[in-house]
Amino acid sequence: MNFIKNDKCFTLSLFHLKLFNMNKNTFVTTSSVQTKKLGSLLAEELRGSEIICLSGDLGAGKTTFTQGLLKRLKSKGPFTSPTFNIVKEYEVKNRNVHKKNTKYKIRDTRYKIYHIDAYRVNSKDILELGFKDFAGKSNSIVIIEWAERIKKLIPSSALWIKFQWLSEKERKITLGKK
Repeated sequence: MNFIKNDKCFTLSLFHLKLFNMNKNTFVTTSSVQTKKLGSLLAEELRGSEIICLSGDLGAGKTTFTQGLLKRLKSKGPFTSPTFNIVKEYEVKNRNVHKKNTKYKIRDTRYKIYHIDAYRVNSKDILELGFKDFAGKSNSIVIIEWAERIKKLIPSSALWIKFQWLSEKERKITLGKK
């Protein structure tokens, strides 16, 4: 995948997509394909132990972004929001990440991705589901939709991604810390 970078956008030449980079950590996507692609790009950087917190209104792109991330991690779908399940668990085996023509392998050849929807629950509920048993462990990646609802549990090292509606098709996606 080749990147052409200038001050205003990154062009993913393989897919002919433009993700308008408003500043270092803020992107605007204009389709679900682009939102998934941004999730896929983040997936390339993951090595295990990450906690990714997603916040934003209903329909702002949290699940769409997660679908791109999970697909890139070669997890088996379908990838839907765990609204009623609260936690969905995906297993990944022998993950290879390609970056600049070099192969990286995560330390463990098996690891799990935990996709959590905290919309209908509180911190106590998440703890009862075993959050401390998997969150931040080297053999897991945790993705939390509606993470602001369980802020007390989230470590300061977590990546926070905020999704905002700009228009019917446009989403502003901002990456940062707590």
